[in-house]
Amino acid sequence: MTTARTSKAGRIATWPCGRRTKYLVVAFWLIVVAVTGGLAGKLQGAERNDASSYLPASAESTQELNLQAKFTSPNLNPAVVVYTRPSGITAADLRKAEADARRFAALPAVGGRVAGPIPSPDHQALETIVGADLGYNANISGFISGLNATASAGDPGLAVHITGPAANAADEIKIFKGIDTTLLFATLAVVVALLLLTYRSPVLWILPIMSAGVALTVAEAVIYLLTKHGLTVNGQSAGILVVLVLGAGTDYALLLIARYREELRRHEDRHQAMAVALRRAGPAIMASAATVIAGMLCLLVADSADISGLGPVAAIGIAVGLVAMITLLPALLVIFGRWIFWPIRPRYGSAEPTSRGLWARTGQAIARRPRLIWVITAVLLGCAALGMIGFKVGSLTTAQSFRGTPPSVAGELVLARHFPAGAGEPVAVIGNASAAAALHSALAATPGVAAVSPPVTKDGLVYLQGTLTSQPVSQAAFATVDRVRDAVHRIPGADAKVGGGTAVTMDVESYAARDRDVIIPLVLLVVMIILGLLLRAVVAPLVLIGTVILSFGAALGLSALAFRHLFGFAGEDTSVPLFIFVFLVALGIDYNIFLMTRVREEAIRSGTRRGAITGLAATGGVITSAGAVLAGTFAMLGTLPLVIFTEIGFAVAVGVLLDTIIVRSVLVTALTLDIGRWMWWPSPLARRPAGEAAADVASGARVH
Repeated sequence: MTTARTSKAGRIATWPCGRRTKYLVVAFWLIVVAVTGGLAGKLQGAERNDASSYLPASAESTQELNLQAKFTSPNLNPAVVVYTRPSGITAADLRKAEADARRFAALPAVGGRVAGPIPSPDHQALETIVGADLGYNANISGFISGLNATASAGDPGLAVHITGPAANAADEIKIFKGIDTTLLFATLAVVVALLLLTYRSPVLWILPIMSAGVALTVAEAVIYLLTKHGLTVNGQSAGILVVLVLGAGTDYALLLIARYREELRRHEDRHQAMAVALRRAGPAIMASAATVIAGMLCLLVADSADISGLGPVAAIGIAVGLVAMITLLPALLVIFGRWIFWPIRPRYGSAEPTSRGLWARTGQAIARRPRLIWVITAVLLGCAALGMIGFKVGSLTTAQSFRGTPPSVAGELVLARHFPAGAGEPVAVIGNASAAAALHSALAATPGVAAVSPPVTKDGLVYLQGTLTSQPVSQAAFATVDRVRDAVHRIPGADAKVGGGTAVTMDVESYAARDRDVIIPLVLLVVMIILGLLLRAVVAPLVLIGTVILSFGAALGLSALAFRHLFGFAGEDTSVPLFIFVFLVALGIDYNIFLMTRVREEAIRSGTRRGAITGLAATGGVITSAGAVLAGTFAMLGTLPLVIFTEIGFAVAVGVLLDTIIVRSVLVTALTLDIGRWMWWPSPLARRPAGEAAADVASGARVH
């Protein structure tokens, strides 16, 4: 039966590289791209980037938002128009602001929802709040531009700024539009450059890029279809999808091409060489992808929709990338033949260069003092992890979340100089109308609330708004919301819910922290089980998971130092550590699997010590190249001017480089050499000395 299964798997492996079937594989992918290409372009239009869409129905701010629909449109997104004159607002300025307010009120998207102009206490500014019934969509950018054009017309001495949630949304939409252009082309440029350096061929890089591009198109189309059935996709997950498919897909291409090139030196027929490469490298690549997919799907247990939505988005991207790289890429490589490697074509019968290269010498050097090397390496990585001490993890203010100062942030800073910092984004309270007076009194008496709106009652409910004295996204504002919740929840029979922009952000942070505490141990458990099944051991998975945790800590520590001293960031967004962990663990396991499956393959033939050195020599170069590509693609997230993208991209890039250059190649190799055959305990391989394993191979015996 084992022979039958092996034969069946062998026949499947020959499909992409068969003399006739290779053309069928390429034709199949051409048809798939033709069918899905139009759908992929619609994904950006299906994104949901408003913070409230991230929350579960159980969140208090979500409940308040649902009740608020009785009083206001659920798509209401206010803009704040601020007029300033340092010498003092004049009567003419006031008349102009009043005329502008009437024009704003007449706009179809506003429908008369205008408050102001309101003079500032220092008489140097005017504030007009304009309620836009546009929600969070592309139309809001044009709306903000129209407000600015109207308000700016006239006396140039009267400065005008547009801020508030609507203006913030307009700035973010402009940034997310760059994902489809700036990020994609920057990532492609990095991948192409690194592939040129890796292969030193002016043509070979085209095939992996082509295959990855096909995978990205198909993945985006599948994800777009799933958004029609409840999947939440935002600009963050769409951007990560681009770098993940291009980065991980190119990694799989590098691993397969490395084995294919190795087999071309052993087989004269390129079809046979690819079939052998797929049979030998394919299982490790598929296991690596399956581990990443399983790790990403762990995100589904998250309460936060932006985190749970990223799980299937990333899993689909990896799955499609895997299928493309083990079907389309092999077919293309075999069609083009050996010349695609020009000018360094692998000739039949030529020596394998990895047997005498840098990583072969590195393995031999580590083998002299493996324990000393792994102890020193582990201590240095542990010291790097200390960089996390004292670095803030939590929601950033609107100003802190952007790199640079977009117009909405500039307006927010001006508004805060002349009005209460929370003007334009109040805390909202909805409760039973019978408790209206008590709710109004409790809200007005709460420290941190500057003013309270008159109660509005409808359908047995009362709606109140309180202006915060602190910036809407700040620890001081969060503390005020906590105090408001404590105060109104104590009122008997009020059944009050507290929401608003600040409450939404605070709840997003709370649920993200809960998700982090649940998902991190779950991912570790899932990955450890998969490693145990793949390597048929207990010790090796435990060792590898330990190196993963150490690598994650070091990457986060070094990144925190860079964020604080190099970039000048105020802190890390709440979700950043979780995203970094999932990507580093899931993607880092790729390199673990590729290295350790090769080490195990060699250990069966010649023992663990020899297997560790040979495995590193055979895979060290390709793992380093794959890591450089993945690090380069994630680093391109920094081309977008949002702090969270820069933090994720930089930290993952640092972590991947640590993983491939130090952790996988040095630390894991040194540990394997020091632990020896007990690395494979309790499998039979742990009980076979090197000489006995070699004798088994010589006599045709198989070690399981």
